[in-house]
Amino acid sequence: MGVPDYILRMRKHVGHDLLWLPSVSAIVRNDASELLLAQRADDGRWSVVSGFVEPGEQPATAVVREVLEETGLAVEPLRLSSAVSHPHTYPNGDRCEYLNLGFHCRLLGGEARVNDDESLDVRWFPPGRLPDLDEHARLVIRHALGGETSAFFLPAGTQWGEPGELEYA
Repeated sequence: MGVPDYILRMRKHVGHDLLWLPSVSAIVRNDASELLLAQRADDGRWSVVSGFVEPGEQPATAVVREVLEETGLAVEPLRLSSAVSHPHTYPNGDRCEYLNLGFHCRLLGGEARVNDDESLDVRWFPPGRLPDLDEHARLVIRHALGGETSAFFLPAGTQWGEPGELEYA
């Protein structure tokens, strides 16, 4: 689907300045316990399937929609596994701070395939052979698959630091 119209309208007013945006990420495994990842079209990096929460949309609905749009797979959210904010700068200079809700999802069906222009590739990876992932993707995966029963969040006073480090107040 690409960038929602409401974000494009905001960008006309703020340019590349920081936007605070709600987002979701899906952690999905197949029957072989392989992890679903998508190669992003904007920067070529591998990541968990993620996307924007549209105005008026529930986060669980957004995660189901994003996985279907980007990969052609049907999923069911099982558990909210993480709630963190993190910064992101796109190759075109657009800056965002995402409030991201990570969901551990169950695969319902479909064939993993590139289904839109947001991904270059969609693939299943064995857990021990994941490609290079950014810190946010690693955190979301770790807490979705870590056996925790409640959602992970960064402690009060924590700030997302430079790439590869978190600062604790």
